[in-house]
Amino acid sequence: MNSLLGVARQSAWNRRSTLVWVVVSLALATALLWTLERLRHDIRSSFAQSVSGVDLIVGARNSPVQLMLFSVFHIGSNAQSLSMGSVRAVAQHRSVSWVVPLSLGDSHRGYPVLGTTPEYFKHFAYGDKQPLVLAQGAVFAGTLDGLYEAVIGAEVARNMGYGLGQGITLGHGLHEHDHESKGPDEHADKPFKVVGILAPTGTPVDRTVHVSLQALQAVHLGWVAGAPMPVGQIPADQARKFDLEPQQVTAALVGLKTRAAVFNVQRYVNQYEGEALMGVMPGVALGELWTVLGLGENALLAVSALVALVSVLSLMAVVLAGLNERRRELAVLRAVGAGPRHVLGLLAWEGLWVTGVGVLLGGLLAQVGMALLAPWVQNVLGIRLQMAAPLLTQWALAAAVLLAGLLASLGPAWRAYRMSLADGLSPRV
Repeated sequence: MNSLLGVARQSAWNRRSTLVWVVVSLALATALLWTLERLRHDIRSSFAQSVSGVDLIVGARNSPVQLMLFSVFHIGSNAQSLSMGSVRAVAQHRSVSWVVPLSLGDSHRGYPVLGTTPEYFKHFAYGDKQPLVLAQGAVFAGTLDGLYEAVIGAEVARNMGYGLGQGITLGHGLHEHDHESKGPDEHADKPFKVVGILAPTGTPVDRTVHVSLQALQAVHLGWVAGAPMPVGQIPADQARKFDLEPQQVTAALVGLKTRAAVFNVQRYVNQYEGEALMGVMPGVALGELWTVLGLGENALLAVSALVALVSVLSLMAVVLAGLNERRRELAVLRAVGAGPRHVLGLLAWEGLWVTGVGVLLGGLLAQVGMALLAPWVQNVLGIRLQMAAPLLTQWALAAAVLLAGLLASLGPAWRAYRMSLADGLSPRV
């Protein structure tokens, strides 16, 4: 067996100029499958770990997935808001432990601005109920004295080069402004000061600017229907004289005293008579999201599998095409004592060697590529690639490609097995 493996390896090496392109195609196909599987796993993990310890997300009645995406991931838009009266009513439910209102709609250089209360930093968690931690500074006060204070995520601080005491202004609306330029609708008359920088979390928190609900009310004084009134803006100092308690918010995060009460509170929210509300369990909403995205995932995996299949078939075609050129080589092996099964094993092992090298190079290429691109993927897409040991599903995909290569080589091997000794020694014209 060992001698047959050595002969197969040397035979493949002697024909390396032909087989190298098959190895390259197999490596690329394996790298594609390997990378897509890691991305699929890490995207799901990143989404699942973005919010923890929140039992319900309450918002105006709409799509549960849309409410989840906008309130937690700051993706898309939310056409309707809910009143603070409804938020207070939910907070008074006997099974509710805490409620944190959220208000979205503004941005800073393309980063979303989240209006909330100081309790947000106490109750919001990610991953395995990991709390938010300040790398520098403190949480905004949430009072009139600290009205224009902001707490920024780690990615905002890193990409913008911000530190404590940095002055920033907000833009009206969720616009994708360039990081280096101001948008045309900045609330430049009411600048904020960075008082806190959060430690990295690998979640949308890293890309968010946090301010108080009262601050958002202040910057929109003098604005009607999304546009400033022509009479001019109210100065920042004068804004403190107005009633800055919000009447509407985007959503509210709800924590319960006991997890067993989640369905009871959700039913209370869904049947609330004051306005049409909806209570969404984050895990259920994510499940619905993956149901929708599952079609896209399967399509990508199918395309990758098709690429791998084409690569394996190219191996089969190369081996078949080389059989005529190797007739005398195989006949000589038969003449020195090799039986038909040895010839079959030789070609099968040769195909397995080629496929194995391609799979190994593809796995290494995928691992190195993901390690190099991980910072870019996190900065641009907000997805943290886990530089960990390959997943079982990745090993399964690699084994599937290896098995496909072995099966593809059995066709030419069977043909060579059926060739007689005389066929290889008799000249053909």
